[in-house]
Amino acid sequence: MSDLFHDRVPLEFIQGVFATMEACPQHTFQVLTKRADRLVEIAEHLPWPENVWMGVSVENEDYRWRIDRLREVPAHVRFLSLEPLLGPLSALDLSGMHWVIVGGESGHGARPMRKSWVRDIRRQCRKEGVPFFFKQWGGVRKEEAGRELDGRTYDEMPLAASA
Repeated sequence: MSDLFHDRVPLEFIQGVFATMEACPQHTFQVLTKRADRLVEIAEHLPWPENVWMGVSVENEDYRWRIDRLREVPAHVRFLSLEPLLGPLSALDLSGMHWVIVGGESGHGARPMRKSWVRDIRRQCRKEGVPFFFKQWGGVRKEEAGRELDGRTYDEMPLAASA
């Protein structure tokens, strides 16, 4: 686990990774970063084939700005990873987003995620027509907590995934 857009990862290395992904159109690559500023800074120097989906992590209100930065990237599919969700995210601007993933924190010391936060995000996705994927409740024993929300699982994917 690492962040491809870390400041210490050379542009040439990132370009090589993107070239490899471009050369493998039979696969879909989901690239996730917390370094949205660096992503935007170098986006123009990267190919953006349809099989490269680009996402940013947004854990709480403090990182909402990453969504605006992601909108500046010419990826065919842009997604939000709202995990670990550590606070409410009301009035999200989902324009230009193709997918939202929500999940709780897991492992020792995991902070709880409130059901109302998840329901609100699901409501916003429904209103904007953005596919909603609920990954997990998280917790110290995430397997026991499961991934059902209101009695069902949510495994929605972007339309590009069904093409």
